Amino acid sequence: MKAGIHPDYHEITVIMTDGTQFKTRSCYGKPGESLRLDIDPKSHPAWTGVQRIIDTGGQVAKFNKKFAGLGLKKK
Repeated sequence: MKAGIHPDYHEITVIMTDGTQFKTRSCYGKPGESLRLDIDPKSHPAWTGVQRIIDTGGQVAKFNKKFAGLGLKKK
């Protein structure tokens, strides 16, 4: 391996949405920092099977307003 081209690989703490924590090694941040997750396997619909719409800052409303006129034309 070439010297000086690889990122620093160190230990960080990952904090899940329910508050549980675990330590892992990563290139994220600085040694000893924490990474707080907004979505993880305990809350993501792909793993839980529960669908819900998270409207952050009106993104869903903005999308609906922008594309409200699209669709099949009535005869």
